[in-house]
Order: sequence, then C-alpha cells, then structure tokens
Amino acid sequence: MRELQTVLAGFGGQGILFAGKVIASAGLVEDRELSWLPSYGPEMRGGTASCSVTLSDDPIGSPLVMNPNALVVMNQPSYDKFIDTVAPGGVVVVDSTLVLSMKERDDVTTVALPATEIAEKEGLKGLANIVLVGKLWALTQFCERQNLDAAIDHVVPAKKQAMVALNKQALEIGIQA
Repeated sequence: MRELQTVLAGFGGQGILFAGKVIASAGLVEDRELSWLPSYGPEMRGGTASCSVTLSDDPIGSPLVMNPNALVVMNQPSYDKFIDTVAPGGVVVVDSTLVLSMKERDDVTTVALPATEIAEKEGLKGLANIVLVGKLWALTQFCERQNLDAAIDHVVPAKKQAMVALNKQALEIGIQA
C-alpha cells in the first residue's frame, strides 16, 4: 500500500498522536508528501484522541482523512466511531485487549491483536500503540522497514533516549505478531 490514508484513534494517554508521528516521520525520512492532523477532546488523558496521517507520492489535497484505507483503534468507542468510514479494501488493526465487540465487514481486512496485553507481558507497558504500528506496517508496507526505525530515532525526544530501544522492540513484536 504505497499511499496510506490512516486514522489512529483511542483514549488520550495511549500514545495515539505519538504513533501517528512515527508513521508521518517515516514518510518524512522517505521525502514523501505527508500530513499529520491530531484531534483530541478537552480531557486529553482519558478523553478521546485521534489523528489522521496521509503518506503519498503525490501532493495531498487535504489533511482530513474521511475514508481511510487503514484504521488503527485502541478502544471500543473509537472502533464504533470509525469502523464504517474505512474504504472497501482497507485494513483495520484493532487492540483486542480493549475492543471486545467488532462489526463484521467482509470488504476490509481486520486484524485483532491484544496489543496492550502483549506490551505488558513483554515489559513494554505503554507501548501497545507501537505494537499496533508494527502490525500496520506488516500488513501494508507503507514505507521501507529501516525508515520505521529511523522514524523512532527521530520522534523519541532526547530526554527519553532510553525509550528508543523499547519502541523498536515493540515495533518488531507488532511486525512478528
């Protein structure tokens, strides 16, 4: 999937916006056209959070992603809100630890992965978002693999450099899952 139009959504504090930045940064490393548009409720942590990310080889007309070809969701309200917006032929990656009820859609590929549970078991609490980015990459190959690692290097702040290796580990777990 060379052009990626994705929506990532969940609760504030789950790292939704960070996950979107990783995807966008991978596009930046590849010198592609990109947009990253965050959206979050006034509550932030615990409220709703989502972001739209588009990676393209062509100019992007709007940062709004109304009918994504990829959806990553980390909670039930986000799943319920966005599942019907996914374009036919799209990919849906779901954190099945927190999304317990899924709608049957035979026109999209849905992968349910207990990312929160996996991250906690692996000692990577708080990195379920990156596990899901890894799974999205495994399904869509939206960039060159090494550019995902470069994106992690770019996005993790200098004061949290110890998190770089953990984020890359979470990414690899998602790719292999």
